[in-house]
Amino acid sequence: MVRTYILLMYIAVLFGLPMQAGAQAAPVERLRIVGGLAAINQYTRHEEQFWTKELARLSGGRYTASIVPFDRAGVPGQEMLNLMKLGVVPFGTALLSQVSTQYPELGTPDMAGLSPDMATLRRVVAAFRPYLEKTLRERHGVELLAIYVYPAQVLFCQKPMTRLTDIAGRRVRVSGSTQGDFIRALNGTPVFTEFSELMSNMKSGNTECAVTGTMSGNTLGLHTVTHYIYSMPLSWGLAAFAANRDTWNALPADLRRLLHDELPRLESAVWAESERETGEGVACNTGADSCGRGSKGTMIEVQPSAEDQRRRQEILTTRVLTGWVQRCGPICADVWNQTVGPVVGTRAPATK
Repeated sequence: MVRTYILLMYIAVLFGLPMQAGAQAAPVERLRIVGGLAAINQYTRHEEQFWTKELARLSGGRYTASIVPFDRAGVPGQEMLNLMKLGVVPFGTALLSQVSTQYPELGTPDMAGLSPDMATLRRVVAAFRPYLEKTLRERHGVELLAIYVYPAQVLFCQKPMTRLTDIAGRRVRVSGSTQGDFIRALNGTPVFTEFSELMSNMKSGNTECAVTGTMSGNTLGLHTVTHYIYSMPLSWGLAAFAANRDTWNALPADLRRLLHDELPRLESAVWAESERETGEGVACNTGADSCGRGSKGTMIEVQPSAEDQRRRQEILTTRVLTGWVQRCGPICADVWNQTVGPVVGTRAPATK
């Protein structure tokens, strides 16, 4: 309890917010935003530019905003949704893989092994979005404004690998529970590590492989400490950008309309960037001529075989989905079967 209070005090001071849970703020001209991961293009080229420049231009100078990435704001990712619900963080970005440790059903659309390509991911998110909007609004007092995505989460490894099963016996950095299930199914050892600590963890020898975004890994410098990149997307890194509902309702009506019109465009730009960077990240890590804005490495790309794709589907069905339902219970099975399951043609197992 003391630790939670200290955290709330820190964030309240950081954002200049009142320490009253769910309090309705008066209409403001300057918004305070907690954005996505720092130092990657989805944040620097899109989120940051929109809030610090485009908002003022689009509103004729009436509204402005400041933004800080959540991994540099001292905000624990697992607590982001709760802090938005309390009103301590008025506008925030919550990684679904992180908030799903407390609310497993929210991790449904980014389960490890679920979407082997962007086209599948788009169908999965479209099927899940109505449930996410309704649940955030009614259960958490939070208004969903956008869903962001990062480049495909793939494997970076130091030692040689030629197929998916080569992960056996290796310590692998993961960022969520279903990634952990996937690695365990391959007889690897998952090591849960925050994005900001990934490089130091790899350099220390605590991990031999890491699951992270193709371009995100390049930005961090993973191509300098690993030699093989296995380019099957294990997951993608979905994030919900949302607002405390009382804060949202207290905004001037014209500002709400502007954000309703413009945030879908920001979302589309982030998705297009992530799709492009999925391929360019591989190109940069391997030193291909098509590498544009990243750093060229000398990694070897390992492409998934048909057998690897069959194994991915098997692991999703028998290990990842089963483990997730066991942890979450009937609610997750129902959510899956009503949203994502029909898209991918897989039903969740019945709970006992």
